[in-house]
Amino acid sequence: MQVQWYPGHMTKAKRMMQENIKLIDLVIELVDARAPLSSKNPDIDELGKNKFRLILLNKADLASEKGNAMWTKYFEEKGYFVVKINSRSGAGMKQISATIMEACKEKIERDRKRGILNRPIRAMVVGIPNVGKSTFINSFAGRAAAKTGNKPGVTKGAQWIRLNKQVELLDTPGILWPKFEDPAVGVKLAMLGSVNDEILNIDELAVELVKLLQEHFPEVIAERYQIEKQEEPLKVLEEIARVRACLLKGNELDISKAANILMDDFRSGRLGKLTLEFPEVSE
Repeated sequence: MQVQWYPGHMTKAKRMMQENIKLIDLVIELVDARAPLSSKNPDIDELGKNKFRLILLNKADLASEKGNAMWTKYFEEKGYFVVKINSRSGAGMKQISATIMEACKEKIERDRKRGILNRPIRAMVVGIPNVGKSTFINSFAGRAAAKTGNKPGVTKGAQWIRLNKQVELLDTPGILWPKFEDPAVGVKLAMLGSVNDEILNIDELAVELVKLLQEHFPEVIAERYQIEKQEEPLKVLEEIARVRACLLKGNELDISKAANILMDDFRSGRLGKLTLEFPEVSE
């Protein structure tokens, strides 16, 4: 299954980020904890080189504990600061301010030696579409954003939000990158809802999800839908259609409806805490 999606506004957004990066001390990148590497835009590493880096494993409540622990270790070993969060519920949010200060302590010390006191840390918030950036900013900024009249949402351009005397955030639009070199990356991003569903074949996507779950969490589907375990992914969708009474005229099984049920259950967390990929562990 091939998935590519790079609408024109993303080129403009990337240019805007390149223009603003010189003002920035810290890049805060949100990734989806269920597929942290696939949801990490490789262009950000080039954009943010020579900047302090903080990765937020967002939607950590939807990912497996084992996966969260492995990815935290993976990114920390590569020199990133890492915080697991759920921006919707606020879990993990209290750690972020202290982690920002820790990540930027060299800059704060450098400023102090030059006699510059209380200059706020300027952080750029980046991430792919639908990773939860706006929810994070609303949750993190709280009343501070409302006081300054900023209402982060579907962000069309650069937007500065002063959190407090210590931190200013630059909100940016969610962007992907022009070409997914590994087809599996595009498929996982589609599963997470970061690619426009209108360009996707949801039946094919559900088949790919079944394959991944069979590899990493073989019991999950049978337990959720109370069906017999099946080897063949299409048979799994047929069984879901049967037990959920997804029927077309003439009592024919409605595979598309079953596929949509499976995708919705995965995206909402009703299937359980699931991680779609794990770091390669060297022996």
